[in-house]
Amino acid sequence: MSQHPSSPFARTIGWDLGGVHVKAALVEGGRVRAVVQAPCPLWRGLPALDAALAALPDWTREPARHAVTMTGELTDCFADRADGVAQLAGWAARALPGSVAVYAGRSGFVSAEAAAGAAPDIASANWYATASLVGRLAPAALLVDIGSTTADLIPVVEGRPAAQGYSDAERLETGELVYTGVVRTPLLALGPVAPFRGRRTALMAETFAATGDVHRLLGDLPPEEDQQDTMDFKGKSLPETETRLARMIGRDRHEGSTTDWTRLAGHFAEAQLRLLHDAAAVILSRGTLPDAAPVIACGAGRFVAARLAARLGRPSRDLTDLIAPHLAPEAAGWASTCGPAVAVAWLGGGNATA
Repeated sequence: MSQHPSSPFARTIGWDLGGVHVKAALVEGGRVRAVVQAPCPLWRGLPALDAALAALPDWTREPARHAVTMTGELTDCFADRADGVAQLAGWAARALPGSVAVYAGRSGFVSAEAAAGAAPDIASANWYATASLVGRLAPAALLVDIGSTTADLIPVVEGRPAAQGYSDAERLETGELVYTGVVRTPLLALGPVAPFRGRRTALMAETFAATGDVHRLLGDLPPEEDQQDTMDFKGKSLPETETRLARMIGRDRHEGSTTDWTRLAGHFAEAQLRLLHDAAAVILSRGTLPDAAPVIACGAGRFVAARLAARLGRPSRDLTDLIAPHLAPEAAGWASTCGPAVAVAWLGGGNATA
């Protein structure tokens, strides 16, 4: 893989431009100095990126070497993925002071001007950056990056990403991309029925509640990771959360107890874990990873990744722990959640090759 083009800037900022979040990581002197995530409703168009950038810490707007990866190109404000890649790369070139290079995964870094021609390699390649960084530090591992919306399950073999798919479409077929996350996934996507008070009940075919409600009610989703609107655009208190869960089975909150709603949330959490377990089982059945290879957990849903590791009988390490020797304490809070931004900053700063 080629490296980031030469630049007079000693500071590298890695960017992960997603459809619902913007993530940025500052690498300076071979050390991750700062990491941040902010919500960004990109479906409203590029002005949402301008607003998100304006709200980020000052260091994100200072001159630097910028390394950009993305998943936001699939957002429906763009005509197609190629259009999204071109527009996001163009925005980065205009908005980010300094030099800008766009991460093209298996093809290295390209200039913002060349991004449109490399769209198949650039589109949603952020997982490749994280897996490449993991391979530097754990030559054999299963990377499990569970975010607000999706989960990436990437085998790392002999220090390199060993996914059988590359594009979103290919990885959906191979199980290396599972479209489930810990905040935004509608509960109907986890199955058509659920148990409630000793009976199986069909779910309402509505988007009344999402996985954020489940993991919030179970106490697993940290408030700082819970950045997206709820399905009804109301609050995130436990009573409001229980109300949304109740609607999924055609009931009102007063028809069940707190214990009932917690049990229902536990069912959905288990259903989500089963989806991930099934995908991991297929990947591991290839026989390319030794039995002792750990799960490297990252993303907002790393608590789910740790449970998956236990179910698979494998040790689990958080990405933050893996990169700890290169991580400033003040950057540790967001480093795992923003793994692709950290990885592309590291790779784009000339600190590693892949």
